[in-house]
Amino acid sequence: CKISISKILVDYANPIFYDIFLQYNDDEGQQYLWDVPVLNLNLQYNEMFVNQGSNMNNWLLTRRFFLVDALSGKDNDLGKLPRIIRIASKITISVRLATPTQRGTIYPPLITVAYTDVLIQNPDTQSVMVSFSVIYEMNQSEAQVQTDIALGVLGGLAVLWSLLRTAGWKRRTGSSMIDLQTVLKFLLFYAGDLANVFFIITVGTGIYWLVFFKAQQFVSVFLPLPSQEEDFVTYVGCAFSLKALQLLHKLVSQLTVDIFFIDWERPKGKVLKAVEGEGVIKSAAAPVSIWRTYFIANEWNEIQTVRKINPLFQVLAVLFFLEVVGFSNLALMDSSSSLTRSGESYMAPWSRVLRFGVSAALWLAVAFLQTIYFAVFYERFVEDKITQFIDLCCMSNISVFLLSHSCFGYYIHGRSVHGHADTNMEEMSMNLKREAENLCSQRGLLPNTDVQTFQISISRKMRLQYDRIHETLTRKRGPARLLDSSANTFEQNTKAYNTMNKFLGSFIDHVHKEMDYIVKDKLLLERVLDMEFMEPIEKSIFYNGKRICALVVLYYGNETTLLIFDILFFSVVDLASQSFVLAAILTYLQQEIFRFIRNTVGQKNLASKTLVDERFLI
Repeated sequence: CKISISKILVDYANPIFYDIFLQYNDDEGQQYLWDVPVLNLNLQYNEMFVNQGSNMNNWLLTRRFFLVDALSGKDNDLGKLPRIIRIASKITISVRLATPTQRGTIYPPLITVAYTDVLIQNPDTQSVMVSFSVIYEMNQSEAQVQTDIALGVLGGLAVLWSLLRTAGWKRRTGSSMIDLQTVLKFLLFYAGDLANVFFIITVGTGIYWLVFFKAQQFVSVFLPLPSQEEDFVTYVGCAFSLKALQLLHKLVSQLTVDIFFIDWERPKGKVLKAVEGEGVIKSAAAPVSIWRTYFIANEWNEIQTVRKINPLFQVLAVLFFLEVVGFSNLALMDSSSSLTRSGESYMAPWSRVLRFGVSAALWLAVAFLQTIYFAVFYERFVEDKITQFIDLCCMSNISVFLLSHSCFGYYIHGRSVHGHADTNMEEMSMNLKREAENLCSQRGLLPNTDVQTFQISISRKMRLQYDRIHETLTRKRGPARLLDSSANTFEQNTKAYNTMNKFLGSFIDHVHKEMDYIVKDKLLLERVLDMEFMEPIEKSIFYNGKRICALVVLYYGNETTLLIFDILFFSVVDLASQSFVLAAILTYLQQEIFRFIRNTVGQKNLASKTLVDERFLI
């Protein structure tokens, strides 16, 4: 606080010396007094400030101190104002917890005093800043050692896991050489895994201090001091930076996938068609409607940013619990666990460790409840967009062939069990009724199975053939230039599209014996490690997958990464601004920005890879 010099001269005309004693009782109830030592930071010995160093062995402790000395600064006349006064501008009482302890015992307190000399010029206008504080501290070296051990062990495991992921990525790309791209990929994988390590350590640390400090019945732990929180804040910053790098890596991977919609519909009958330039009318196969492909492309475009939780509700719910319910009061550096505080009561300063612990715990709790709600109730009884998309593929007679790596990808089998889907409402209803009554075959790729989603590991020969056709398909970089391109180019693109559709359809039907495939289940260890042990040399391999297998190229399959990034972004903004409201607003804005980028660029990639006119993607 700031005190006027004139008031100090009136209240402390003569110096008063103080001796501080601590009164305590022994086990038998006998009272004792303990001299509280004083650390005078201005004390000089052999012309050195011995008490300003960190080495306690060099300190010279005293037992007496004063607050104001207005007498020594008077020259000759004691009735005049002093030329200079000495003021105890900073007094700190340090209470250090004795460790290990089970009864809340402490070491003798230490009073630290710092004096300031003030030159008297105009006492009525002059003022001086003084401060008084009580610091409760404990030895944090053991906690730091445990944190370092956890960081070392988990960091080592992260290296091994990143090496396994890099090995799996190399196999999926069909390459066995270790080059610069491999090293870069390993570093990107390691960045994401190391971000998870930092996140686990920081969340565990924050929740540990929150639970054990607020719930203690007797004093057993003290919070880290602001100077001791620097390592923790650094860990949070590292986790955020590395997780942001991982998120960008995943976005780039999702926005560069190869995707194609296989249309299984076959022409119905023939139509008469005039041959341009010859004046002759010939019969030709009836054209197949493209609207089903446009419909599936739009549905895929819509589910690209669907998440397992509602991001807006997540932010609002966390902010509600923090600011309205009062969970933010748990982040104050006092032992009270009350969620409500009166405006007249003392408000302790904020603890950055507790702020992170409270906000992260609420984020995880709300996200967990949302996940349970959507998985158990909403997706079962209201709407499951992913399952609906697979059903629409089957009803539209269109399959999805997707390659996330050079020789690895996903396949959604949407071939209609009724042979065709371009029909009227009455026949469509009859088809659905027959399927509901089990009067037709199952939807699976193999006979008498209902597995429609697969992880595919294709051979190098298959990939080369795909690239040869795809090169012509994307020569003009998508359909945006169709109106300006020549008729010859349009015909080439259309021919390439039909060629790709025919090739992939014949590949699924086992027509190309030199590029055949087998269907099998993944081994348990393969599923755990998310990699393939068998290399597709002669035949491609289709691995039976669950509904979720193809969703890693969508937001839906990366919910954990998105959630951790949101938590870290929220926490970094809050630690920098000390405002939960600002953190919530900026977190929602970054969610919308990334969603807009993912939708916009993903839509362009979809149009470019499938030859679906972007104007039809709404």
